[in-house]
Amino acid sequence: MKEKRSVLAAVFAACAMALLILDAKTALSGAREGLTLCLQAAIPSLFPFFFLSALLTGTLAGSALPPLRPLGRLCGVPEGAESLLAVGFLGGYPTGAACVAQAYQSGRLNRQDAERMLGFCSNAGPAFLFGLTAGCFSSPAAAWVLWGIHIAAALLTAILLPGKRRSRTALSPGAPVSLRQALNRALSAMATVCGWVILFRVILAILRRWCLWLLPAPAQVALAGALELVGGCCALTEIPGDGLRFLILSGLLAFGGLCVGMQTVSVTGSLGLGWYLPGKGLQTLLSLLLAQIALPFLYPEEAALPLPVSLLILAAICLVPRFFDKPEKSSGNSKALGV
Repeated sequence: MKEKRSVLAAVFAACAMALLILDAKTALSGAREGLTLCLQAAIPSLFPFFFLSALLTGTLAGSALPPLRPLGRLCGVPEGAESLLAVGFLGGYPTGAACVAQAYQSGRLNRQDAERMLGFCSNAGPAFLFGLTAGCFSSPAAAWVLWGIHIAAALLTAILLPGKRRSRTALSPGAPVSLRQALNRALSAMATVCGWVILFRVILAILRRWCLWLLPAPAQVALAGALELVGGCCALTEIPGDGLRFLILSGLLAFGGLCVGMQTVSVTGSLGLGWYLPGKGLQTLLSLLLAQIALPFLYPEEAALPLPVSLLILAAICLVPRFFDKPEKSSGNSKALGV
């Protein structure tokens, strides 16, 4: 199986290289756009927040947070691992997933709990949301409502995902993060984001050259964001009307995009993705439904989603957990307490 994947990866890489050679002008243009996007939008907007986020989440990880225990119990988080919820909501993609994977690899979480927590503990943090998306709307209140929707959808996802168990664990308290450590983490996160932005900007440039122009502007922005979140968010200004931007962005933030998914794979290691993809799918549907409810209050003059679409989203929310439900497996990690 591994040899087959290696062959497929090699064939894909060879085809991609041939495409870059045949259409080098478009690829170079896309790379320049990505670099400009990083220098003019991503770095100024995100880097200060990444630095402060590293200071905050580095201290929270592993700390005892008794006030979050009722919420953790509701979400099916093992007692003693509630701090992972805080890191998952404040640290940004893919910090929450990385912390869950580290807790599993150190023997503090069993595999079943860790796989389930991947479905709701990796989210867009305030650094990304307020640093990059707040300027997309005429009212600053929109960003706060979006963040509330994002967190609410993640919590509802945690409640709806099957596989809850009453277990206990004990995470190691996080050591205080120094300014230099926070700076190094912020630089590493910023470099990773910029690298993916440039790569996916090349892909988007080629797609726009050959086929993407056939789609209307909102569909192009949604597809761009589904591939790479930063580029999609920066392209929101191409969509007329705050209401439609609000709906699209609520879905994009919940889904995270293919780029974030690849970053998640790189930090989870042997744990894999677990419930990450079903969780992101369910969270996206919930975010769209909550945004639909909030839209008339924020932008009463703009049209909302048609009623049949809203009903389909609601039906999908009910079906997703059942469709992806898995039979319980024996835990591959017996070090977690209470298991």
